[in-house]
Formats: sequence, C-alpha cells, structure tokens
Amino acid sequence: QVQLVESGGGLVQAGGSLRLSCAASGRTFSNYAMGWFRQAPGKDREFVAAISGLGRTIYYADSVKGRFTCSRDNAKKTVYLQMNTLKPEDTAVYYCAADKSLGIAVGDFAYWGQGTQVTVSS
Repeated sequence: QVQLVESGGGLVQAGGSLRLSCAASGRTFSNYAMGWFRQAPGKDREFVAAISGLGRTIYYADSVKGRFTCSRDNAKKTVYLQMNTLKPEDTAVYYCAADKSLGIAVGDFAYWGQGTQVTVSS
C-alpha cells in the first residue's frame, strides 16, 4: 500500500511558477513509478508527466513539454513537478499517482493522492 499527499498548489498569475510536491509513505519508494495528472472542471483527468522508479525515464504531455519538469528524490520519498510559464489553461486539480510500472494513462496507476488545486489567473 502506498499513500500519497500532494502539496504546493495555489493561485498564481499567468507566466508565473509553482512547484508541486508529492510525499509518499509505505513500501520502497524507488520501486514505484510516479505520475502527475490533472483534472479541470468538466473535463476528464489527463496525463501531465511520469517518471520511472530511478528517475531515468520521464514522459511529458505535449501541452507541458518545455515548461514543466518532473523529478524525484527517493531518499525523501518525494516526487516534484516544477511548473514554469504557467497559463490559464493549466488551471486544474493536480494529482500524483504511483504504480509498479511506468505508464501515461489514468488506468496505469493504482495509487492516487487527494489532489492539490492550481489556479492560474490571466
């Protein structure tokens, strides 16, 4: 069992930056791939980024490539999402997720956090 807690969301102006954190508890953190997803009101949950257990493989959605950076610190059992040059369309609840295998679909991840709100004003 893995428990995940996101933090770092908030309100920011367009062009600004935020760093989300996701702290994990439970089994060996490095055994788990981690993902970031987001869900805007009235829309499906969508993939943002994913990182393998040792951080050697990272995937990004096209919409965030070049602006967002996903990283992890296995000693701290934490995964990060650095978000730069934020746009109003990045407004959503951001969720982190964990699974033994790396994937980019919602169904690829078994464990989910509660989410943290990110609001980007224009």
